[in-house]
Amino acid sequence: MRFYQNLGWRLDADYEAGPEFRILQLTPPGSEGSIHFGRGVTPAAPGSAQGLYLVVLDLDRARAELISKGVEVSEVFHHVYDTGVQERVDGPDPEGRSYASYASFSDPDGNGWLLQEVQVREPGR
Repeated sequence: MRFYQNLGWRLDADYEAGPEFRILQLTPPGSEGSIHFGRGVTPAAPGSAQGLYLVVLDLDRARAELISKGVEVSEVFHHVYDTGVQERVDGPDPEGRSYASYASFSDPDGNGWLLQEVQVREPGR
């Protein structure tokens, strides 16, 4: 919980119902979405959640902010599909498209997060 609070995420709920169940709800700054985690919330092992997305308006700014708070964040990357298979390539999307540039980090439990830059949302999203 401290890791996320140190990132500036708001603690919305901390509810414990005995030794087998505790739920925490945290919300990133400016977000309309929250995350839940805790004890007894899911049978998944701590650190087993991978590919969790955090959508950001400015990837470089979000990355720099995380780094300033001591988080190890990958370099920016994008994907290409030239061979029909997704391939990770260093650097931002060369066309600067929304939904196409990423950086990644992990929390202390090993859960893996992807920062995804979205400057212009597709209709309906």
